[in-house]
Amino acid sequence: MWRLCGGGRLNIDCRAGSAFPDGKGMRMENALILIIEDEPEISDILERYFAREGFRILTASDGEIGLAHHQRLRPDLVVLDVKLPKVDGYAVLATIRQRGDTPVIMVTALAEDFDKLHGLRSGADDYVVKPFNPAEVVARARAILRRATGSGLTNKVLRVGRLSVDPMAHVAYVDLQDGRAALPLTLTEFRILEYMAGSPNRAFERGEIVDACLPEGDALDRTVDSHISKLRKKLEAAGVGNLLNGVRGIGYRLGEFG
Repeated sequence: MWRLCGGGRLNIDCRAGSAFPDGKGMRMENALILIIEDEPEISDILERYFAREGFRILTASDGEIGLAHHQRLRPDLVVLDVKLPKVDGYAVLATIRQRGDTPVIMVTALAEDFDKLHGLRSGADDYVVKPFNPAEVVARARAILRRATGSGLTNKVLRVGRLSVDPMAHVAYVDLQDGRAALPLTLTEFRILEYMAGSPNRAFERGEIVDACLPEGDALDRTVDSHISKLRKKLEAAGVGNLLNGVRGIGYRLGEFG
């Protein structure tokens, strides 16, 4: 199970945090936090505290799903429980470290010094013992992100033709002769557009878009078709409807053709 949230759950617009300017004027609040935790109560309270500060949140209830989300969505930081179903936390951490240097905070009931040292030596950036103050976890995450990004997150705007998608500002716009026009997208539509713009001209399967972009209660292939149809109409209204096309027998592709 997972949810992707931008200051709230994916199917509502409830940005609740204030701006967090760092030394270079970058905004940390739009960082994507992956919470891999099988206890719903702990996952929910962490989600609420991170969302309250304006972070985007992705949750997974077991290690297998957590690794899949980490690979697909490249979170800025992972909050990781040790005792997880399917794939335990140390194995998840080892795989994350093989893939790169995503910051990881381990959250666990294992309080012995040996356990803490094992976690840190295995590659964790920090180690928090349950029960914990969720505000402290958020503060530690901020400190780690600040160190990991050199005083702030870089903002990579994704561009496909005249279309630009800004993940940190959470806005998509189309370049016009006399300026640019923002697209009035829902959170799910923006997520789909951001995901596809990250790999322009690539054909995405419907199931892949479901896994990466849709909330659990909305995860059906035909629902993807509905979101894509509405998204295409908004692109057409802005004069770039030709960018989003169906690929027979596969799914959809975003890019310039012909």
